Amino acid sequence: MKNFMLVLAFIAGTVIAMGQTAEELRTAKAAKKDSIAAIQGRVNAIQAKLDAMPGWRKGAFGTIGVNIANFNNWYAQGVPNNSSGNIGVSVNAYANLKQDNYFWRNSANLNLQWVKLDNEDDPTDSDEFRQATDVFNISSLYGRNLSKTFAASALGEYRTTILSNFNDPGYLDLGVGGTWTPLDNLVVVIHPLNYNFVFSSGDNIFNSSLGAKIVADYTRQLGAINFKSNLSLFQSYESGDLSNWTWTNSFAYTLWKMIGVGFDFGLRNSKQEALNYAVNTLGETDATFDTVDNELQSYWRLGLSYAF
Repeated sequence: MKNFMLVLAFIAGTVIAMGQTAEELRTAKAAKKDSIAAIQGRVNAIQAKLDAMPGWRKGAFGTIGVNIANFNNWYAQGVPNNSSGNIGVSVNAYANLKQDNYFWRNSANLNLQWVKLDNEDDPTDSDEFRQATDVFNISSLYGRNLSKTFAASALGEYRTTILSNFNDPGYLDLGVGGTWTPLDNLVVVIHPLNYNFVFSSGDNIFNSSLGAKIVADYTRQLGAINFKSNLSLFQSYESGDLSNWTWTNSFAYTLWKMIGVGFDFGLRNSKQEALNYAVNTLGETDATFDTVDNELQSYWRLGLSYAF
C-alpha cells in the first residue's frame, strides 16, 4: 500500500509539473506574439515614412499557368486519343516617380495565352498551340500637384494585341484633366478632354473620336500579397457605339521567396470590336451597331505567381 501511494504521488506530481510547464510555455508564447506585433508595428511605421518620401517606386509581378495532358484509348470521352495544353502568362510592371510638386506614374500589362486540342485520330487536326488571349497595355500619367490630393494631369494610354493583328485595332488615348489621389495606392484620373485614336484596317467600323477618359487604379503590396485593379473607360462624345471600357484585376500571394499563387481576372466591353468580329470573322456582313450582339468580354487565369 505504501508503495502504491508513492506511485500515485509521483504521477500526480508529474502531471502538476507538466501542467505548470505547459502554462509557462503558453505565457511565454503570448509574450513573444506581443513582441512580434510591436516589432511589426514599428516596421510598418518606418515603411510608411519610406513610402511618403520622394523617389522612384518600381516593381513587377504576374502569373504563369501551364496545363498539358495526353489521353490514349480513353473511350469514356468523345476524343479518346488526344493531346491538349494550355499555357498562359501575365506581367504587371510599374515605375512611379513621386516628388513634392509632381508625379509621374508608368505601368504596363501583358497577358498572353495559348491552347491546343489535337485529335490524334484525325490527320487534318492541328497539333500546334493556338493563340487564345492577347492583351497589351501601357500607360503614362504625369501630374502637377495643386493640393495634397489633387493634381492637373496629362495621360497617354496605348492598348493593342501583339501576337497577331498588331495595332489592328490599336487604341491610343491622349488627354488632359485632373487626378485625385485620396490614398497613396489609389489613383483616379478624370480627363474631360481626351481624344481616342483608333488604328485599324476596318475604317468602316473603327473610328476615332473625342470624349472623356476615366481611369481608376489601385496597386498595393500588403505583406505576402500583391494586388492590382485597374479600370480604364472612354466615353465618346460622338456616339456610345465608339465608347469602351476595360477592368483588369491581378492577385499574387507569395508562398516561398518570389513564388506563390496568382489569379487574374478581366472584363471588357467594346461595341466596335463586337461588330468587327461579327462582320469579318463570323461573316455577318449585314450586321450593324444597332443589330450586333455586344456580349461582355472576359478572361481569368489561375496558376503560379512571381514577384520582383
